[in-house]
Amino acid sequence: MKVTVNIDCTPQEAREFLGLPNIQPMQEKAMKQLEEKLLSGVAGMSPDAILRNWMSFNPEQFGDMFKMFGGLGGTKK
Repeated sequence: MKVTVNIDCTPQEAREFLGLPNIQPMQEKAMKQLEEKLLSGVAGMSPDAILRNWMSFNPEQFGDMFKMFGGLGGTKK
């Protein structure tokens, strides 16, 4: 035997019927904080900020790094 039951209700009505807590205020606060963090991160992705970061590149840093690891595949004496 197969029984199908269709219930037409809103998510809020279903939560109330099942006795689940109303977490909408907490969700709104969490989403606002997430939005603020995302928007503050987007400011660092502006073309000006990216170019400033790339232009601060110092090629001597790579030379120091290769010296520290013994060069590019060379043998250490």
